[in-house]
Amino acid sequence: MSEQVWKPYDYDRQLSFVSAYGKGVAELLAPQPGERILDLGCGTGDLAYDISASGAHVTGMDYSAEMIERAKSKYPGLTFVVGDGENFSTETPYDAVFSNAALHWMKDAASVVRSVYDSLKPGGRFVAEFGGMGNIDGIYQALKSVFANHYGIDADIRNPWYFPSLGQFTSLLEFQGFRVHIAHYFDRPTKLPGGKDGIKHWLLQFGDHFFAEFSAEEKDEAITRISQAAQATLWHEDAFYGDYRRLRVFAEKVS
Repeated sequence: MSEQVWKPYDYDRQLSFVSAYGKGVAELLAPQPGERILDLGCGTGDLAYDISASGAHVTGMDYSAEMIERAKSKYPGLTFVVGDGENFSTETPYDAVFSNAALHWMKDAASVVRSVYDSLKPGGRFVAEFGGMGNIDGIYQALKSVFANHYGIDADIRNPWYFPSLGQFTSLLEFQGFRVHIAHYFDRPTKLPGGKDGIKHWLLQFGDHFFAEFSAEEKDEAITRISQAAQATLWHEDAFYGDYRRLRVFAEKVS
């Protein structure tokens, strides 16, 4: 399977809505001056920077070295590190762990939850938002249909995402020892920038796993077919709208 290749400059230019929607999650975090906070899956660092404005000491961590390099160049006053969200540790525990639009890339969710729990102080909080069950199903079903009908490929085998139900994820949190204070599952239709190229931009940023052996021409042809297949359900007036469904949680380490 092809690895996801992150393109930080394109991400900032075409998909800034990811961080923009995350501002509400940062407000739920309510960072305080002097707190130590980990931004797990920080991307290019925009939300880590916003959180740091509270006076908190923020460390941003991401699996992508390219995203971390971009974050460091944008916000040289902050600390950013490359790390694996499914298996990380810290010598000094954090007051809080924050994550926006990242946990659905980490399929070993139990290991993520365990790493987060172990990295927190007693009473520390975990605040996160990410894709829940049915997230971007319209895009995925269009892709799955095109792959099956035109290329004889089962897209499910290449699917890199973890989109749990509210019950599945809160059960993981509670099993680990968290007390879940807020768990919210909601629809958030999201306008994709780029007009008729909205699905194309989205797949070029997030879809590398699916196009492992495709030539550049084949990939472009496949994406055109996927866009056409998605148009009936996801095109509204002048843009494609991703059928985002999100999970937002606030949990506390009680001991």
